[in-house]
Amino acid sequence: MAGAGGSVAGAGGDRAATEGGAEAAGAGAVSSGGSVSGSVSSSPSGAGAVGRARRRWTLRTRLVVSAVALIAVVAAVISTVTAIALHSYLQGQLDHRLVDGIGRAVGPWPHDPMRDSGLEFVAMPGQPPGTVGARIAPDGRLDSGARLNRLKSRVPSERLTSLTAEQLAALAAVSRDGEAHSADLPGLGSYRVRYAKDGALVLGMPQNEVDDTVGRLVLIECCVTLAGLVAAGIAGSAMVEIALRPLRRVAATATRVSELPLHQGEVALHVRVPAAEADARTEVGQVGAALNRMLGHVGSALSARQESETRVRRFVADASHELRTPLASIRGYAELTRRGTERPGPETRHALGRIESEAERMTGLVEDLLLLARLDSGRPLSHATVDLSPLVVDAVSDARAAGPGHRWRLELPDADAPALVRGDADRLHQVLVNLLANARTHTPQGTTVTARVRAVRRARGGGPGAVPGGGTGDAVLLEVQDDGPGIPAALLPHVFERFARGDASRSRAAGSGGSTGLGLAIVEAVVAAHGGTVAVASGPGRTVFTVTLPEAGRR
Repeated sequence: MAGAGGSVAGAGGDRAATEGGAEAAGAGAVSSGGSVSGSVSSSPSGAGAVGRARRRWTLRTRLVVSAVALIAVVAAVISTVTAIALHSYLQGQLDHRLVDGIGRAVGPWPHDPMRDSGLEFVAMPGQPPGTVGARIAPDGRLDSGARLNRLKSRVPSERLTSLTAEQLAALAAVSRDGEAHSADLPGLGSYRVRYAKDGALVLGMPQNEVDDTVGRLVLIECCVTLAGLVAAGIAGSAMVEIALRPLRRVAATATRVSELPLHQGEVALHVRVPAAEADARTEVGQVGAALNRMLGHVGSALSARQESETRVRRFVADASHELRTPLASIRGYAELTRRGTERPGPETRHALGRIESEAERMTGLVEDLLLLARLDSGRPLSHATVDLSPLVVDAVSDARAAGPGHRWRLELPDADAPALVRGDADRLHQVLVNLLANARTHTPQGTTVTARVRAVRRARGGGPGAVPGGGTGDAVLLEVQDDGPGIPAALLPHVFERFARGDASRSRAAGSGGSTGLGLAIVEAVVAAHGGTVAVASGPGRTVFTVTLPEAGRR
């Protein structure tokens, strides 16, 4: 028991020293305010990093770690309380033995050869090995003391060992109030020491058995707690995994919905959370039921959108088809009137020319709308092996004739590496015409427009050979580049939308002809129908439209 008390006292002394050191450190820190502020400022960032790392944990990890931490705290509290209670109980038992020993020492007892030495009470029957004792002189000094060893001999010199001056001084330092106290005897360890009430003697018993018993208990508790935490972690992980399976199925449903092509075409949103995971009596079931309701609303909205788009496409297709005939009639009658036997006046001829021009523009708009309606409806295109090089040559020649004020350049692949794709030659030619017309219409005269065709090898998994649009396999790139003023950054994300209009930075050149605002939308739709992609990059002095098509035999 003295050992425990001594440890407590030592801890108290250490604590006092620590507190004193802390005060000194605090004073030093106050005097060097810069270091204090640096320490304080670094603390929140460290806490923030720990918080961010904890937020990256999965729900399963957080639940298991929280449960194991809670069990560890409870086990630590129980172990601490148990160890303290056991130590107090064993120390109380030792104190009772100490009281009994003093009672035997001051009371009558059978004759013993050691009685004449004055230290006979140390070797009385019932005293445990290691017991120490001393007689107190009338002046209060401890003249001599002895320690009972483990030998069973009747020879006094073999049963008792004299105490040293340091050990006697330690005994003399113990309070003489008649209560048991802990003391640390040099070379002997921790003892529980008590003075007789009459002040005639002092008796001490070792508390190493108490300390050893408590130490073994703490070791056992640590081992059992560690094993329990490991078992709790494994069992908790399995239980949390089972508990989270319904939530994983709900997440899988949401993932399947996110992978559906909801942005185009006919949408059939039939994916739902299974009924077993949509029970509103459970938390996961509430999430599943809410997700099912949301999917139902989204499905209804998508169906309504699809029906509306279908009606609009049908109307546009029907209207475009019906407008063909009257527009052709208007153009025909205007041309017939202008070429009639009666020569019209200048104003009439100008009006007839305007009628023919606007009728031709309207016819082009109707044809574009009809083509987009057909592409939107998913009507398949004819597919054959097409060499893009002749198409580019023809398109650039037509563009040079339509825009002689521009400089036109052409870059073709080598003859032994033709740019072959699978597709509809007429529609691919229209892609080229629209891209070149866009460059001619929206750049001033003197602008250099370059049409470039090349076959590329796509890098597997991305790399230096990767091309816009991603994917793997070989591809053919068609690029139309100009050194005009560029497309405004605000308009760039919308250039492929229908009826998208630019501003003055790429305004139509005078006399370049009208634009329906559907050219680039047709380019995107035709390229998508061929399994390709189209991209644009623009800045002051450089605009590049890049069309990527699968090479023939790779699609």
